Amino acid sequence: MYLETVSDEAADGEIAAIYAAERADMGMVMNATRSLSARPDMAAPVERLLHQLRDGFSLGLEAFRMITLVVAKHVPSSYCSHVYFRGLTRFVGREQALAIQSDHRTAGLSARDVAMLDYAEQIATDASRIGEADIQRLRDLGFSDLNIADIAYAAAFRCFLSRYFDAVGATAEPDLLDDDPAVRAQLAVGKR
Repeated sequence: MYLETVSDEAADGEIAAIYAAERADMGMVMNATRSLSARPDMAAPVERLLHQLRDGFSLGLEAFRMITLVVAKHVPSSYCSHVYFRGLTRFVGREQALAIQSDHRTAGLSARDVAMLDYAEQIATDASRIGEADIQRLRDLGFSDLNIADIAYAAAFRCFLSRYFDAVGATAEPDLLDDDPAVRAQLAVGKR
């Protein structure tokens, strides 16, 4: 980490609560979470926004994790690629998660999921090129405006967080890395 962050011993108030919740949920405090404490007054609002978006995601947690994995690849963010690959494997299995990360268009997904991930990818690479036709494509596949807004929020928020993590030097914890060196190499899309 390039910046000084709040240690476990020095954590109090909202930072202590954030650390305790993550430790209870994951058995550790992630470097990403620690990196937010470099600006303590921003850590809780950022965490709340992430949890509100993820926990209330209108398309479900599996879709949220697919979106974040695809976006992390295109940011590019090695850290978020490792983390969200691990999270997505719990839903679709390791091989399917690898296929989605490699190229979601050839991963055997439904036309609806491909369109969702195309939209998320476009947000990550150049959202200024998105037009009404892109939104209509999603509507034609049954996405509501709430769903489309959720995809945009998830993709844009992942861009923000991934870039922040890289900018302050957060690195993936060894426990979150895949055991296979070839998979780790595939997921190392940005800073290593």
